[in-house]
Amino acid sequence: MTTFTSAPGRTMSMTANNPPTGQVAVTIDPARRPDVLLRRRHPEGHQMSAWWMIGAFVAVSVAVVGLVNMFPA
Repeated sequence: MTTFTSAPGRTMSMTANNPPTGQVAVTIDPARRPDVLLRRRHPEGHQMSAWWMIGAFVAVSVAVVGLVNMFPA
């Protein structure tokens, strides 16, 4: 065990006196996941249709072109 002296009469240890050892049970709460707000559970092997991504690209492109056209050159 290594000890350091920070001030007269005080010592700091690099190891805890009684560290928890062994396996520690970790409870995973799916409601606390960061992506749970927009998450939908799908059956195993389900894949989203590529048309959703194509439609999203077209919608964003149209929105950007529309916003750019509102400002004069």
